[in-house]
Parts: sequence; structure tokens; C-alpha cells
Amino acid sequence: MDIRESEQLMDKMIIQGGKKLSGTITINGAKNSAVALLPAAILSDDITTIKNVPNITDIDVLSEIIELLNGKIKHEKDTIIIDSSNIKNATIPKSLSNKLRASYYFMGALLTKYHHVEIYFPGGCNFGARQIDFHLKGFELLGASIEVVDEKFTIHAEHLIGAEINLPFPSVGATINLMLAATKAEGTTIINNAAEEPEIINVADFLKEMGADITGAGTKTIKICGVKELKSATIEVIPDRIEAGTYIIAGALMGDNLKISNINPNHLEALLDTLKKMNIDYTLNDKDIIISQATNAKAIDIKTEVYPGFPTDLAQPICVLLLKAHGISHVEETIYQKRLGHVEYLNKMEANIKINESTEEIKGPVTLHGTNVQASDLRAGATLFLAALTTNEETSITNIEYILRGYEKIVKKLSDVGANIRIETIE
Repeated sequence: MDIRESEQLMDKMIIQGGKKLSGTITINGAKNSAVALLPAAILSDDITTIKNVPNITDIDVLSEIIELLNGKIKHEKDTIIIDSSNIKNATIPKSLSNKLRASYYFMGALLTKYHHVEIYFPGGCNFGARQIDFHLKGFELLGASIEVVDEKFTIHAEHLIGAEINLPFPSVGATINLMLAATKAEGTTIINNAAEEPEIINVADFLKEMGADITGAGTKTIKICGVKELKSATIEVIPDRIEAGTYIIAGALMGDNLKISNINPNHLEALLDTLKKMNIDYTLNDKDIIISQATNAKAIDIKTEVYPGFPTDLAQPICVLLLKAHGISHVEETIYQKRLGHVEYLNKMEANIKINESTEEIKGPVTLHGTNVQASDLRAGATLFLAALTTNEETSITNIEYILRGYEKIVKKLSDVGANIRIETIE
């Protein structure tokens, strides 16, 4: 089933668990890269091409925003061609910006191109105080003034002048947004304590292909020397390390020589090291991994960290694997305050998880049971479909629009390797 067939709030995902997963799942382009590459494309005054784009709802929303700005978009399978030659500045309404967090990348892109942005507060999953203060303070250091009225941001600058920006925390979003904003600023901008994620390198490579002068992407210090114009460029979205990690966990739960292909092992080192510590075997090749159901997994303590540490986006999904491990595990969430929406529903499935502030105590092994559950955010939804795969009963997941935001063709991918999964419309 194509994602565009099931985007409504009143759909549910039905999983009859207990099926072994065998065959190959091919990983798509990284969501967290693609959602920044599309806004970056409008910096060009020409045509840009982005390959290996995931077919997810977030991309649909970003495409709508670009069309609102008078950009022309052409979809050719997993390739998006964007003509920015007639882009015009316009207010980005709440009806679009509120659908995903990544809409904030248009702040940096429009600010550097037009010195003026009007956009409503970005939406997406609710993880508590996911501050954009770092973005805004960086814009101010570049010379912009910011006014906020009724959730509408108006950001204006007569001139953008390069500056030294010291991020209090290595935020991926702030690093990318400030890199975009500095691309056409006068002079040199230095971003200190920058995030080092692979997605940042992907965006920087795209900007450099357009003609931007950027060095240091992927390190703690990024230097941007402003340029006057940006031209056409082509970029390929890197493989999605979070999608890959989710299906690798699925293999450790229910796999029978399940192959996950089109991965970059270097981007998955934190997860793979964790699996080794849990006594879980796998076979790793250049671009794929083969993994089977773990039969003697050990409990472990995990702490989420910025890259290259254990990713916050996999902290929820790996809880299902820890429920199958022998002993008591702990998962400490250090990035987002409220990333615990999965716990209530895993416990409803008869898990044994206790919360102490931002740390989960997980006792295993347990047998999970199918029931009716609800996705509270994207990765919580992934956690629930992983849990559902392990039961011997039927599980119904609602609020699946969260899941569809980040996992392309999930029904087809899991069905093709043996899962019993479908999407139904709630009557």
C-alpha cells in the first residue's frame, strides 16, 4: 500500500503478530536529511535535483510550501526536481507550518534569500520544550530582528552580516538552519558546538554543489563564507539510519535471516555496538546487515546522546528489544523531555516498565499481548508496531499518521518479508 493511500487521522494499522520476518527490506533516503534539503533547494536561482527522496507525508507538506512560494516541483519516482527560478517570498500559514517541525528550515532559507520571513510556529511531534531559541538567537547575531505575535514569527534583516555563533547545545535543527541563513550573509560565519550528524554533511554537500563556501560540516566547528548567488545542483539523500535501525531491531525481535539493505554502517555504529553488548549476533557487509531473532539477549543501560552517541530516535524502538532481554535495563533520555509516550501503551500490552523522571526501568523478558494502542509521536508509533510484531495476537494502532510521516511503504515492506499487517479505515 502506498503511503498516499492512507494519510487520514481515522485510519488504523492492524498487525497479527507472531510471524517470522525473512527476506530483504531496502532502506530509503533519510527523512531527517530530505526535510532539510527541500527548503535548502529554494536558495538556488535555478533548477536543483534531489535523488533518493523518501515517499512520506512530510515531503508532501514541504512540497506544498515550495509551491506556495511559486516554486515548481516535479516528482519522478524517488527523485524531486525543483525549479526555484521564479520563487517569491510569502507568508507560510499555520495550516502548513504546523504539520511538521522541519518547516522551520524555511526561516533560514528565506531569511538569507530575501532578508524577510513570515511563518507560523512549526509543528510536528510533541516532545516538550524543543526550543528554537538557538535558531532565533543565531539569526539575531547575523543581524536579524524577530517579532512574535499570535504564534507568527516575523524575521527581518536590512543586512545579514557573518558572525561567530556559539550554540549552547549541538542542535541539528539549529545547526542546519543557521548554516542556511549564513550561506548568503556578508562575510564569514562560524558555528561553534555544531551538531555532527551525517544529515548535516548531506545538506552542506548540497549547498556546496550550488556554490556555497562551507567547511567543517560533520565537525564541531562549521565555517561559512557568504556568497552572492547559488546555482543548480544535484544531491542524493543519504540512507535513513533511523529507518534502518528500526528494521534492524525488528530483525533482532522476529527475524529469520532478515536482510536490511542500502545502509551506511558507519552511521549505525552506536546501535550496532549496543547489539553486541546485548549478545545479539548479526552479519554486517558494506551496504547491508543480516540479522535473526535473538534468543539470549542481555539487559543493558542506554543513554541517548548527540551523534555519534546512541540516537534519541531509536531510544523508544529499542525498548521493545530490551523487553525481550534477561534482566533489568535502563534507558535515559537526555535530548527531549517528553519522549516517553510509548510506555503507557507498552505496559497496556503487559510490559513491565517504570519511569523515573526521564529514565525508563525495563524488566525482561516478558511476553507482550495484542490490544488497542495509540501512537503519540513518530518513534512511539514505530515502537508499537515493533511490539505488535512480537505478540501472538492482533494489535490495532491508531494515530498512524505519525508512523506514515517517517516510514515509507511500511505495510508493503513488512508484508513482503512475512508480516501480517494492513491499514483499515475506522468506521
